[in-house]
Amino acid sequence: MHRVVALAQPIQSTFELACAAEVFGIKRDCLPQYYDLRICAEKPGPVPTTAGYDMLVTEGLSALDSADTVLVSSRRPIDAPLSPAVLKKVKRAHKRGCRVVSICTGAFGLAQTGLLDNRRATTHWARTDQLRERFPKVQVDSDVLYIDHGDVATSAGAGAGIDLLLHLVRNDLGAAHSVHIARHMVLPPHREGGQTQYAADVPAAQPDQSLGRLLDWVSDRLHEPLSVEDMAAYLQVSARTLARRFDEQLGTSPGRWLLAQRITATRALLEETDLPVEAIARRVGLASATNLRRRFVAAVRTTPAAYRRTFKP
Repeated sequence: MHRVVALAQPIQSTFELACAAEVFGIKRDCLPQYYDLRICAEKPGPVPTTAGYDMLVTEGLSALDSADTVLVSSRRPIDAPLSPAVLKKVKRAHKRGCRVVSICTGAFGLAQTGLLDNRRATTHWARTDQLRERFPKVQVDSDVLYIDHGDVATSAGAGAGIDLLLHLVRNDLGAAHSVHIARHMVLPPHREGGQTQYAADVPAAQPDQSLGRLLDWVSDRLHEPLSVEDMAAYLQVSARTLARRFDEQLGTSPGRWLLAQRITATRALLEETDLPVEAIARRVGLASATNLRRRFVAAVRTTPAAYRRTFKP
């Protein structure tokens, strides 16, 4: 059982802890329970929240001593100093091999530990300049949803925190498990961390420019040899217009998005079936085992056979 311990601090944002509970804490009948979620506070008892009510936390900082993942989420004010006791516990947990993760402006707290020094990190797009000014040793990247270094990870706004948590599940337990959780949460199963955040000066897409209809259409036809031209034809726009909409709305290109969906489908089939690689390649629209292996290694940094050995029950 992988123990996730979320640190609650006054004045605590409730949404990020709710996201952690949905991903790590809720027992679902269709899935084995791999995570044990705990909430701790420096001083157990009522913790004020940004929602106006107090949260009762019964565990103290000693819970961090046995954590496999420590979660640092947003609070108010965002740059409030962490106490020496909290800093010591978080740094000690990281030193013994614990993964430390921040959601949204929780990066301000994580940065205080020094674990982000000389590393890329992100936070909510409206706070990236403030994080860069407050912690000049941190290489702040405002154009991504999340950044995972393995031992330390940060996410952008609170919604991107869900993407990061699902990404961690995908790395821990495989794509199929992550997809099951996302489906229960009625969320897209996979958004790449390299996608851009919303920027205040980018106009919102008009209703008739939404990509939602296209994305659903493509997801149902991954077995077909779809091309970017096919996607543009479905929306009755030019390939250039399609590329612009993908860049504005998803921060990626149509081709890269399509390949990511094929790789995600490949991972799920490797985990949940005994199909040979050649058959999987046909099912996900990658034509041949040779092409699938090449694409898979480039994206996942391991072979399909090695991935199956690792993640197939």
